[in-house]
Amino acid sequence: MIQPLALLLGALCGAIIGSFLATLILRWPQGRSILRGRSMCDGCGRILSVLDLVPLLSALIQHGRCRTCGARIDPFHGRMEAACAMIGALALGIQPDLGGLAWALLGWILATLAILDWRHFWLPDALTLPLAFLGFTLGMWANDVILIDRIIGAAVGYGALLLIALTYRALRRREGLGLGDAKLLGALGAWFGWQALPFLLLIASVTGLIVMLATGQAKQQNARAPLGSFLAIAALPAWIIVQRLF
Repeated sequence: MIQPLALLLGALCGAIIGSFLATLILRWPQGRSILRGRSMCDGCGRILSVLDLVPLLSALIQHGRCRTCGARIDPFHGRMEAACAMIGALALGIQPDLGGLAWALLGWILATLAILDWRHFWLPDALTLPLAFLGFTLGMWANDVILIDRIIGAAVGYGALLLIALTYRALRRREGLGLGDAKLLGALGAWFGWQALPFLLLIASVTGLIVMLATGQAKQQNARAPLGSFLAIAALPAWIIVQRLF
């Protein structure tokens, strides 16, 4: 049963986290500091006040524009805040305990990784490795996967894609699969156990194929597919299937 108070708290925390993650996604790939440097308007350079930074609310009041110069604020901020608010609300509303917090953290990190990989083909170790650590720790509260299955899942998930990447490099003399993808699959194995790995890869592959065909990228020569984004999308469906089968 949904707990209204926990749902509200999860949404609030998610919106705040989403505000930070939106800034991280926009600044980090550019080499800009995430923790240092005040937020400012890209149009006029005005330092944003606390009222300008209230997640979702400030965007609604100011109609998505700077109140000084009227420049349009990147709507990505609001979208990320809303997405993370939804993740937090669902996770803590359904499971208002440490397990719910674990699911929320998983969702927030996967959303960030999915967007970074989609935009920049980048899955930073600073996110994938902590995600694996959380799978071995807080993940124990989120689901009933035993520790040995998590260890095997992490090792096999990472090892399988690492082997594919090394084999491709040896045969084609160029990179075909990033090691960030291997680390992400290993991290998901730490969360869901080895049983989820085939379903993660199957759902991610099918989703990726559909997206590449729909966007016309499949016809492009040397087209790149952000496997990490599709693995992140596949995480919840794969877990639901595992729950039904095992």
